Amino acid sequence: MSQWSQVQQLEIKFLEQVDQFYDDNFPMEIRHLLAQWIESQDWEAAANNEAMAMILLQNLIIQVDEQLERVSQEKNLLLIHNLKRVRKLLQGKYHGNPMHIAVIISNCLREERRILAAASMPVQGPLEKSLQSSVVSERQRNVEHKVSAIKNSAQMTDQDVKYLEDLQEEFDFRYKTIQSLEQNDKNSALIKQEMLALQAMLNTLDYKRKEVLSKIGRVIHEMDVLMSNMLTEELLDWKRRQQIACIGGPLHGGLDQLQNCFTLLAESLFQVRRQLEKLDELLTRLTYDGDPIPVQRPQLLEKVNFLLYNLFRNSFVVERQPCMPTHPQRPMVLKTLIQFTVKLRLLIKLPELNYQIRVKATIDNNRRFVLCGTHVKAMNMDESANGSLSVEFRHLQPKEMKTSAGSKGNEGPHMVTEELHSISFETQVCLYGLTINLETSSLPVVMISNVSQLPNAWASIIWYNLSTNDPQNLSFFNNPPAATLSQLLEVLSWQFSSYVGRGLNSEQLNMLAEKLTGQQVSYNDYQLSWAKFCKEHLPGKSFTFWVWLEAILDLIKKHILPLWIDGYIMGFVSKEKERILLKDKTPGTFLLRFSESNLGGITFTWVDQLENGDVTFHSVEPYNKGRLSALPFADILRDYKVIMADNVPENPLKYLYPDIPKDKAFGKHYSCQPNEVSKPSDGGGKGYVPSVFIPVSKILNDSTEPHSPSDLLPMSPSVYAVLREHLSPTAIETAVSCKLSHS
Repeated sequence: MSQWSQVQQLEIKFLEQVDQFYDDNFPMEIRHLLAQWIESQDWEAAANNEAMAMILLQNLIIQVDEQLERVSQEKNLLLIHNLKRVRKLLQGKYHGNPMHIAVIISNCLREERRILAAASMPVQGPLEKSLQSSVVSERQRNVEHKVSAIKNSAQMTDQDVKYLEDLQEEFDFRYKTIQSLEQNDKNSALIKQEMLALQAMLNTLDYKRKEVLSKIGRVIHEMDVLMSNMLTEELLDWKRRQQIACIGGPLHGGLDQLQNCFTLLAESLFQVRRQLEKLDELLTRLTYDGDPIPVQRPQLLEKVNFLLYNLFRNSFVVERQPCMPTHPQRPMVLKTLIQFTVKLRLLIKLPELNYQIRVKATIDNNRRFVLCGTHVKAMNMDESANGSLSVEFRHLQPKEMKTSAGSKGNEGPHMVTEELHSISFETQVCLYGLTINLETSSLPVVMISNVSQLPNAWASIIWYNLSTNDPQNLSFFNNPPAATLSQLLEVLSWQFSSYVGRGLNSEQLNMLAEKLTGQQVSYNDYQLSWAKFCKEHLPGKSFTFWVWLEAILDLIKKHILPLWIDGYIMGFVSKEKERILLKDKTPGTFLLRFSESNLGGITFTWVDQLENGDVTFHSVEPYNKGRLSALPFADILRDYKVIMADNVPENPLKYLYPDIPKDKAFGKHYSCQPNEVSKPSDGGGKGYVPSVFIPVSKILNDSTEPHSPSDLLPMSPSVYAVLREHLSPTAIETAVSCKLSHS
């Protein structure tokens, strides 16, 4: 079943997450129509190879053309229109930057895998529960409801101001009419009656002025309360969700809803401001003793301007944190002289601001680093799929400045991966007589000069964003706080779901907890230090817990990803636990686990039964990335042979734990079927017998431990068959043993 087919079968809450990251940059129609073709391409590799990305882009356009031809025959007008629009987008937007579309599609596919992994997990972790609580959802609805109510109140006040204006115009007309009469006419009873009516009208005007000012005051107060409490909390929650999403957590949505709220509030504030300006205009035409406008209007206008300043300042956000396109799953780790991207948005979407706001990007204030590339750009509504007012910097590069001695400070492998920096952005908004200076900053970033520093730098990013919601604590690692074990384990599971498409279950997390703490502990109560996670070596080892885990992630990603995604690798299980699991199983039952003593190693252990009925266990020497580059792991499991004393080689692996036939589990991952056994051709020259690597181990009668030398010997099934015709099993064993002893 294709990945897209699996996505379509998800529950609605997960489908809503999928919907959030498909937009006009990569429309969902294309994902749906070209599902199998898209999934068969290596978009991740293309994201780092411009030539490959260009080829894939051209092929994508060809695929769209083929679909367009098909739907044209079906006369599906809507789909024809959409496909033509998509084709135009692909040719126009990505022709000059084909790697950008490769990055987008790669990210979408990865997020789909992460959501599929999350959907398969039976229990949500504490962090995810807190981010998706009913209290948060209820507040979101309340904010939207109150913003809508405020907008309606401001519009109703508009009608009151218009009524007041009409009433004053009538009063002004009647008053001027009386003033134009001769003195004799002013003494008539009719005129006196008119004067009384004018006085009553003036009283009504005074009442209406006070009423309008009171209503405006109430609207301003409602906006103040909403901005100070609920809207601020909602924005802080979005920023916290963004932090969590950056370290592999659930996708953070809600920015479009916030934009709608901010924009409606800004429109309402400007509307109230115009109402106050209208009152000032009415004041110049008519005033009197006790007139409330000159007393109340300046205070109200000052409050409106204050709210507008605060609203604009809060609306300037980093929509997408700094990230190198070459490492999309490691945001906020930046390598010197390598480009990174970052996107900002102004949540107040007003047409008057399109292309009118120029944003400048800088880094730190300590002058150690500078930003190279285009660091000033204008915000616009044309580049974003949803028409938001945003700007994306795509060609920024951090560069470390030379010291006075002419050498670079910490450039090289010793650059501190716990040193935090900040990318800052500033701009100015000039609108309707207001000038507002805006500033915002990215979450703290870590600078590296070599990719070998990336794992530890990423550990710093994880720990920071897990432990604090402070967006700018650059001295955090001067005294890093401990983390709750339950939350840390949840984040570690996210590393697997986001990076290799499948998270960790409770049993796997239990093993990691014991490895971190050295004991069985309560998740909820245990506090783990930063040093324990990333600084101190594991007991008896020459590496830290994080280095060990990161090596496993790298191994999965590059060599055993399909097997991991299928759930056939138990992975995190101790030697003691694996024996408990296997001891009552059928001989030949095996499981796969990651090595605890070798970095980036995977091994398998199987159960066997001796002639006297005793159970014995065998674990093969761990396979690392070097050996797995020579032979796929699924083929190793298929072809693995063991030589017991006085026996011919045979494959001891029969059932994947608990009882899955080996070929049923791994058959679809075999690179090819084993070669048929045949004799070498007598013709010579071209008559070579095809050779394959067959992993072979020898197990001595008096030992249940694996033989330490290399397991991989070049022997084809054809060669083995020929040897059997001319040599006895004992002779073959002697030859293999000799080879082992000299390897």
